[in-house]
Formats: sequence, C-alpha cells, structure tokens
Amino acid sequence: MADIDLAEYGADFTANPHPYYAKMRAAGPVHRVRTADGSRVWLVVGYDAARAALADPRLAKSPSVVGMTMLDERVIGPNLLVLDPPDHTRLRGLVAGQFTGRRVESLRPRIERLTRELADTMAPAGRADLVDSFAFPLPVIVICELLGIPAADRDTFRAWSNEIVAPTGAGPEAAAIEGLAAYLDALIEDKRAAGPCDDLLSDLITARAEDGDRLSLAELRALAYLLLIAGHETTVNLVTNAVRALLTHPGQLAAVRADHGLLDAVVEETLRWEGPVENATFRFTREPVRIGETLIPAYEPVLVSLASGDRDPGRYPDADRFDLHRDARGHLAFGHGVHYCLGAPLARLEARIALRTLLERFPGLELDADAGALEWLPGLLMRGVRRLPVRW
Repeated sequence: MADIDLAEYGADFTANPHPYYAKMRAAGPVHRVRTADGSRVWLVVGYDAARAALADPRLAKSPSVVGMTMLDERVIGPNLLVLDPPDHTRLRGLVAGQFTGRRVESLRPRIERLTRELADTMAPAGRADLVDSFAFPLPVIVICELLGIPAADRDTFRAWSNEIVAPTGAGPEAAAIEGLAAYLDALIEDKRAAGPCDDLLSDLITARAEDGDRLSLAELRALAYLLLIAGHETTVNLVTNAVRALLTHPGQLAAVRADHGLLDAVVEETLRWEGPVENATFRFTREPVRIGETLIPAYEPVLVSLASGDRDPGRYPDADRFDLHRDARGHLAFGHGVHYCLGAPLARLEARIALRTLLERFPGLELDADAGALEWLPGLLMRGVRRLPVRW
C-alpha cells in the first residue's frame, strides 16, 4: 500500500479536508498516511470503521505499547488520553462524579451571566473577532473558575494552551508544557495548604474511592492539565464552527432565529458537520488488526478520523450538507467507548447558551467580509479557525 502524503495537499487540506477524506473513504476504510512532520501513521476513515476502532481494545491509548511516551506525558504525567484500563478506569472513576448532569446544570446561571457580560463588552464596537472576544473567554473563564484558577493567570494559561494544541514549533511547545506543569504544581500545593475550597481541583485533591484510593501529585497534575486544555479548546471551536455554519447558511439561520427550540439541533449538527476535533488522539495496535481488507501490523500508530466518519454518506445521507432537520444522533465528535469525552455535557451547555445569547443580542450578526480569508488551525487534531471576524 502506497503512503498518502498529506503534506502534498498543502493549505487546501487544512482549510477543507472533507473532499480528501471522501476520496479515502471511497478507496477503503484505512490508509497509511504521511503527516506534515514526516511521520507515518494509519488513518481510519468512514463511520463504521471509526466507531469500531474507537472501542477496539486491541488499539491501545498508551504509547508505552510501542515504547514511547508523549512529551506532555513525560513532563506532566499520564492523563486519561494516554491510559488504558485498569489505570484509565480507576482515574476516570475518581473524576467522573465531578461531571454529573446536576453539577454541570448548576453552572447554567454563571454561564448565562458570562455570555451576557461578554456580549455587552462586544456590542459598542459593531464588529469583533468572535474567537478572541467571545468563543475563547467563555469556556476559559468557566473551566478556570471550575478548577479554581485565579483570574489573573488566565492570559498566561491562554498562551500555553494555544501553543500546546496548535504548536508553532518543538521548542515553544516544550516550553509551554513545562511552564504549565510548574504552574500546576504550585497551584496544587497552594490548594493543599489552604484546605478544602469550593472548586473542582480542591475536590480532586481530597477525592477518595470506596477503597480509600486517592490521586497522586502526578495524577492530579495530569488531570488538571487535561481538564484545562480539553475543557475549553473543544468548546471554543464548537461555538465558532456553529456560528460560522449558521452565517454561511442563511436559510438555516433564519429558521433558528424564528425558533430557538432548534438550538439543540444547531449544536448536534455542528458537532457532526464540523466538529471541534478532526482526529482522535493516537492509538497503537497491540497486535495485528484487520480493518476492511487491510491488516495493520502490531505496534503501529493509528489515527481515527472523527471528521471523516461524521461526513460518511453511508451513515448520514447527503452528509456534506449542513441540515438542522437531520437526525445527527450517533455522531463521533466526542468519541465513543470508554474514552468518550467526560466534558461533553458541559460543552453542549456552553454552546447552547452562547448561541442563544448571540442570536438574541445581535440580530444583524454576519461575517465581516472585509476581514480577508480565514486561517484554519494547523495539524490534524483540532478543527477550527484562529479568528472569526464578524459584524452587526
């Protein structure tokens, strides 16, 4: 099987990978590709193959299967994205209780107040970058408040986070991870010294399983790191992608303006049509794994394409069409199986409230045609734009 060199597709693939994924799906459910940094990985495309791969225990999440550790794992510690059962089961059990429907719903008043405040700040200018002014600060403030991160540290955290999820180079990425690790160590120590407080990180410090098991410092640091990064980056892109989808589909936008009951449909169809995560984080074959007609050897890296699976016409007819009246249930935007996203309920709640606030406050909201071309986030992980200039 010849490699597909994604770098040859250039900026066009970054801006719109969907036609390329469609060609791959037509040729088979798995392909060996070469990424922009020259790495060779197996890429799973198509809904059925992707859903099966996400739940396949033969595809490990821990890079130790191939004798590797990721940079953030070496510096910060193993988080849920690089752990397999039983370690994954144990850690997820200790943190899952903090993301119950009741706890997430309790955040609604604060999220509604924040969206109003952000809209108030935006309003006088008549135009803004939606990412910088609204889509980014909302989930960052929510997750920082939830974890107990001081407000004065948010800008520093933002710079680290931007570098980690869309690195500009190996040196800056390493510096960001090391800076965040040192910061989290100091924060955890401060919270331990201060005693119980009403925030998630304090709860995790004192959390115990039924057998008395507790989180170690490395585990606390890694969980805080994952919750901070994953707890806002996906929501930034979900809100931004939803607004972009509506503003480029005026008929759908008019329908939502007339009936806010469609907001749930906007969120779910955006998750399917242009979800915030393009490809799930790496998996590694524990043994030879056959997908379709292809046998992937043991100890190989595998990427599962969520974006390709959710545009598969075999699962969603006319899949490239953004359609608020389709049944988008079963989409893969938050993953599938034991690694299904813990924060999905919070992301959905934030997105629904954010969209309602924008539609109510800015009835003339439109894309700013004078702002030039959109700049899409680089890499194969996140799907979103750096800026979304709008006006009203």
